[in-house]
Amino acid sequence: MAQAQPMESRSRKEERLEARVTPAQKRLIERAAALRGTSVTEFVVASAQEAATTTIKEFDVLHLRDQAREVFMNAVLRPPAPNDAARAAAERYRKHMGR
Repeated sequence: MAQAQPMESRSRKEERLEARVTPAQKRLIERAAALRGTSVTEFVVASAQEAATTTIKEFDVLHLRDQAREVFMNAVLRPPAPNDAARAAAERYRKHMGR
């Protein structure tokens, strides 16, 4: 039975990437590809895609952390003025607690 391949694998590959590498880098990449049992092209594309995905995820996490920190600090340092509902809740609390 044939297995379904991921959508990206079945997509038509029309784009091209080129890179100049040193002889040592080429030997290293060729050896790694051989150890994985893939072609150099498959190895380079899979490795680059993995590195790109990881880089983007790390950036997104750090960016979201920075945004969350900014939102939190703004809320602590510059809280919004209480609205009518908050004032009414505070008044109920004072009456209930006898203050």
